[in-house]
Amino acid sequence: MTRAVLIASIYVFALAAFLGYQVISRVPPLLHTPLMSATNAISGISLIGSLVLAGAAHYPLFAHILGFVAVTTATINVVGGFGITDRMLKMFNKRKEQKPAQIEVAK
Repeated sequence: MTRAVLIASIYVFALAAFLGYQVISRVPPLLHTPLMSATNAISGISLIGSLVLAGAAHYPLFAHILGFVAVTTATINVVGGFGITDRMLKMFNKRKEQKPAQIEVAK
């Protein structure tokens, strides 16, 4: 990796982090669940990219290690995101009313 590519990558990362923070902070709380579902789908794309990086034969060992770390963190992000989304969607379901226990009066 050349120095120019590294500097360009750092600029892209910083811009993406700033843009992501600005977008997330301006979304109303009502739309957090659909936004989280969409970001889980995007994390799936990053998971595929990290699999390609980890499995490529012509990259050095350092790229394989970074690919492995990327696969691990992207998988944790996808699984955790879907788990949290499922938990949040359960909050919108109506709970079944429980019948009060029948009390038998001894005669």
